[in-house]
Amino acid sequence: MDQKNQKQKELPSFKFEQAIRQLEKRRGGYFYFQIDADIVHQFERKKATRLICTLPEGLSFRCGLNHLGDGNFFIILATKLVKALKKDLGDVVAFEISEDPNPLGVDIPEVLEVLLDQDENAKELFNQLTDGKKRGLIHTINRIKNIDKKVNTVLEFLNNPPVRKKKS
Repeated sequence: MDQKNQKQKELPSFKFEQAIRQLEKRRGGYFYFQIDADIVHQFERKKATRLICTLPEGLSFRCGLNHLGDGNFFIILATKLVKALKKDLGDVVAFEISEDPNPLGVDIPEVLEVLLDQDENAKELFNQLTDGKKRGLIHTINRIKNIDKKVNTVLEFLNNPPVRKKKS
């Protein structure tokens, strides 16, 4: 077994049976599963860990951890997944979470990979971005169909990354 596969085998995973919960409307109204802090702290990257959540019916999705506000965390469960499971708020679901071997939690599109391989400056700028900004760029690229527009969007983003305003 090579090192990469061995590392993947060592990633922690946890199984749960839990009722589907819903956040208050003022907090988004999302369906979610709660993940206790003691579980989160067992991951190497703690609250910055990207996860893969595996549900019944062979459904799985990549996700991140969000603060509940009481020291614990949650993962958002998309409404379409709740419907696919034929479940409702309060129904109990068995699920498993495991650390995503890709710390970004998303695949880098081919156009971005090629650009980063060919342009050392672009690669340096990309590597300076936070993981969240990298994911945002990737999601933006994935929505664009035209290859030239994808390249231009990447270059524009790298040369003028969005600045997050601090809350006052």
